[in-house]
Amino acid sequence: MKRKRGFPFIFFVIIAGAVILLSGCKDKPTPEERLERFTKLWSEQNFGDMYEMLSESSRKSIFKEDFVERYKKIYKDLEVKDLQVKPVKVEEKDGKKEEKSVRLPFSVKMDTLAGEISFEHEASLVKEKRDDKEDWYIQWNTTYIFPNLQEGDKVRITTSKGERGEIFDRNGLPLAVNGSAFEIGLVPEQMQGNEAKIKGELAELLDVSVEKIDQALNASWVQPHFFVPIKKVARTETALIDKAKEIQGVSVREVSEREYPYGEAAAHLIGYIGEITAEELEKNKEKGYSAGDRIGKRGLEELFEDRLRGKNGAKIYIEKTDGSDVVLAEKAPEKGESITLTIDAELQKKIYEKMKGRKGSAAAIHPKTGEILALVSTPAFDPNAFVLGISSEKLKQLQEDKNTPLINRFASAYAPGSTIKPVVAAIGLETGTIDPKKKKKISGKTWRPDDPSWGNYSVTRVSTRLSEVDVKDALITSDNIYFAMSALEMGPDQLADGLKKFGFGEELKFGYPVQDSQISNSGTLKKGPQLADTGYGQGEMLMSILHLAAVYTPFINDGNMILPVIEQGKANTVWKEKVISKETAAAVADMMKEVVASPYGTARGAYMKDLVLAGKTGTAELKAKKDEKGQENGFFVAYPAENPDLLIAMMIENVEKDGGSSYVVNKVAEIFKERQ
Repeated sequence: MKRKRGFPFIFFVIIAGAVILLSGCKDKPTPEERLERFTKLWSEQNFGDMYEMLSESSRKSIFKEDFVERYKKIYKDLEVKDLQVKPVKVEEKDGKKEEKSVRLPFSVKMDTLAGEISFEHEASLVKEKRDDKEDWYIQWNTTYIFPNLQEGDKVRITTSKGERGEIFDRNGLPLAVNGSAFEIGLVPEQMQGNEAKIKGELAELLDVSVEKIDQALNASWVQPHFFVPIKKVARTETALIDKAKEIQGVSVREVSEREYPYGEAAAHLIGYIGEITAEELEKNKEKGYSAGDRIGKRGLEELFEDRLRGKNGAKIYIEKTDGSDVVLAEKAPEKGESITLTIDAELQKKIYEKMKGRKGSAAAIHPKTGEILALVSTPAFDPNAFVLGISSEKLKQLQEDKNTPLINRFASAYAPGSTIKPVVAAIGLETGTIDPKKKKKISGKTWRPDDPSWGNYSVTRVSTRLSEVDVKDALITSDNIYFAMSALEMGPDQLADGLKKFGFGEELKFGYPVQDSQISNSGTLKKGPQLADTGYGQGEMLMSILHLAAVYTPFINDGNMILPVIEQGKANTVWKEKVISKETAAAVADMMKEVVASPYGTARGAYMKDLVLAGKTGTAELKAKKDEKGQENGFFVAYPAENPDLLIAMMIENVEKDGGSSYVVNKVAEIFKERQ
């Protein structure tokens, strides 16, 4: 029987024909598919490829470069994000395949700097033949971008600045507020041929160069009758303003400006704002800043920038050819958050004035709640001068000043000297290496152990009055030898562990970055002179002034160490629970009262009959070699023993010619005395 061969061939021909027929159908996209492709490109803001899908008549009405540039610019200026353009599904109509043009709906939704914009519209598609191929193309219309945008209309944007939040102290006193200043300027047409004389007089009065005045007057926007600003001055500069008004052609106007009422006293703490730099713009490019905006530069103005910064308002509208407006989106400006600090502005000012002219730092806290009442660095600078526009000459003077007023000393760390002795005493009492009833025999002014590894290195004490010294005596007279001996008896691990309980080596998280305190450069201690020196606050030990204040809080709070806080509503936080026992805390606190009350106490200068203070002095000597005389930093930490509502830790540099730490004792004592 013969096999039939025709069937497979016929079947192949039929299948092949069907494939060709189907392929032919697929080569002709539907208008829906073309619109979907077009809206996808639109969502991607791919205006170049969108242009290629426009109809012939549309492409004749606008060049590709103009099309791409115009709509890219509109979307960029409007800060368009999350653009979603989609076809809207509709029921198919019979006979549509035979049509040469169709209208299909689409939706647009976007986020802009003025809020959300959304609408629905219809696109017109026409069937055209190009390169012997028929397809659907978009009949472009400006109303596709926005329904009311006709030919000749313009998309406009107006912005309104969001007011910056303000900073207040615990009593509602202003530390950084939106105030005003006076702007001194010139009206060119009023100078009437006396330009050289006027510019010279004004330059001298305002401490600016004639070149700067010329630069302002020659700006492209200036017209003869315009006010041309030259310099802003504080409202308090009344004499200068009056003199300026006497100069021909000079005009003065009041303008909004950031003010810092406490000036230098709170400069390092509060900081100031200034015009954003190119680097800051790049760093904050996702936050919506623009050239010319102002941003926090130092202190809390910088640290709280995201909270203080106001949110700008904006209005996007179409300016019609007939002069009318059509608003597309509008958002009102929002004021930034105002922040209330725990700071007592008047106490801040008082401490600054007591220290003014000397290099140093101070921290004042409520030792029971942890509220920071003052954080002072001196000398300082006037933040108002930076806001109003400091001259390059003035800035150079500040930068080259030998007293370095631009350095924030309360954020830095220093060797604490003998102010660490109450902490070392507490560690010794807790570990049992110090017996409060046992005296150490110490003779002479210097001492070193019988250990060849020490070489010629020795420890020196100030007072040689006592030859037998217990821990109480050692604190009263600030005996370095006693605490060096005690540190060696504790050993490196035991002393290091004890200090770590007091927060050494940890970040002090209170809302302001300060240098971490350290036991040593390596974070560990080794036997020998380094261990001995650490026992009385020298060696490689470093502390910030705020941490120094904080380590005294366990003596007031039954052994609990309180976390310093700078914002209202965050007080009463225990940083370290039961650092020492209640008994040890009370014992050391009693000893510190004697440091002030005893006739032999190093803080005797702070003794007052009607106010019992407890505290400890310290002197840290900075020198390159053992045998040379170095710079001395004087310290004093004190608080009222009976009502401990204020603890002050103060450090002043270069006190070697002022009687050492006694100079600082007197400053702190004056503050407590005037507070009564």
